[in-house]
Amino acid sequence: MSYAIVYSSRTGNTAHLAEAIREALPKEECVYFGKADDAALKADRLYIGFWTDKGTCDADTEAFLESVQGKEVFLFGTAGFGRDAAYFDQVLGRVKMNLKADNRIVGTYMCQGRMPRSVRERYEKMRESTVHIPNLEELIENFDQALAHPNDGDLARLRQAVLENP
Repeated sequence: MSYAIVYSSRTGNTAHLAEAIREALPKEECVYFGKADDAALKADRLYIGFWTDKGTCDADTEAFLESVQGKEVFLFGTAGFGRDAAYFDQVLGRVKMNLKADNRIVGTYMCQGRMPRSVRERYEKMRESTVHIPNLEELIENFDQALAHPNDGDLARLRQAVLENP
C-alpha cells in the first residue's frame, strides 16, 4: 500500500516524528514526504503531522486535512502543553473535525514537544508583574519538562503505533 507523510513543524518536533515514521515503514511504498502538497494525495494512506496551535492543529495542516478525500489517515502531532492522554485526545478530537466523513482514521499519536525559548522568557516577565497569574509556576515547570521531548521513548511509542496499524 502506498503512503505519504505530510507534516507541518514550527520548532522541528513534528518533523522529528515524521522522520521516525519514515524510518519505520517500507521506503519503496512512500510516494511523498514533506510539507502539505497535493502530490501526497496520490497515496492510499496519509500520515499527517501537525503542531498544536490554540488547542488544535496549525492552519496549514487544517487546510490540507480539508482537502483529503477517501483516504486512510494516521494523525500525529506534538503539543508543548499537556502531558496527559486526556489533553491529547481533546486536541485530536478537534483535528479530526477537519476531515471529511469519507476518510478513515487508522491511528493517532501525540506527544509533548519543546517550545521556543521566547515562551519561557514571557513567563519569566510575568513573574515580575504585580498581577497574579494563576498556575504560572506550573506553566514554567511544563515548559522545562517539554524541553526533553520528543525523546527516544516518544519515538519508540510512535513507531509502535504506526506498525500496529498496517
